[in-house]
Amino acid sequence: MSGRREKTAGVNLRRALSCVALLCCLLCGSLCTAQSSKQVRSERLETYLRGALSEETGTRYIAAFFDLDDDERDEVIVYLMGPFHCGSGGCDMWVLAPEGSTYRLVSDISIVQLPVRALATKSHGWHDLGVKVRGGGILPGYEARLSFNGKTYPENPSVAPAKRITGAVAGKILIPESAQGEPLLP
Repeated sequence: MSGRREKTAGVNLRRALSCVALLCCLLCGSLCTAQSSKQVRSERLETYLRGALSEETGTRYIAAFFDLDDDERDEVIVYLMGPFHCGSGGCDMWVLAPEGSTYRLVSDISIVQLPVRALATKSHGWHDLGVKVRGGGILPGYEARLSFNGKTYPENPSVAPAKRITGAVAGKILIPESAQGEPLLP
């Protein structure tokens, strides 16, 4: 009887180890796929930015990937920093939508201060964006709601159709105030 228990225990141990090995392969495969997807996404964005900003030097950027229109494909919010993109009121922010193997510029928004939030509210099926407005004579500053109009977001958060947010509005921080940015290399 003792030999039979040992044989059964050995079979059970091999099954358990096989299950653990299979689980490790599946987990590693999904992590490798996620890493690969993230790397391809970043390379694709850098290629787009280098093409769009080819005449500029000294530009840094911060990118946040978020599904603004709930189509299961991430749009990209790009905060641009440098001499061509920043002034006393803030810096430029682009909203890009995936298009084939590249991106399409949805919005070019000026004088944005960090943080940038995707708000829980939506307009024309796209999440509203919350951005800080201050500087350039606007003190102490406030958060503005940028609502999608079916084609684009407002170009300037300090004037209509952008609206000052009053009270608490739920949302997710996409780019924090402390973000530093990556240099855009040639």
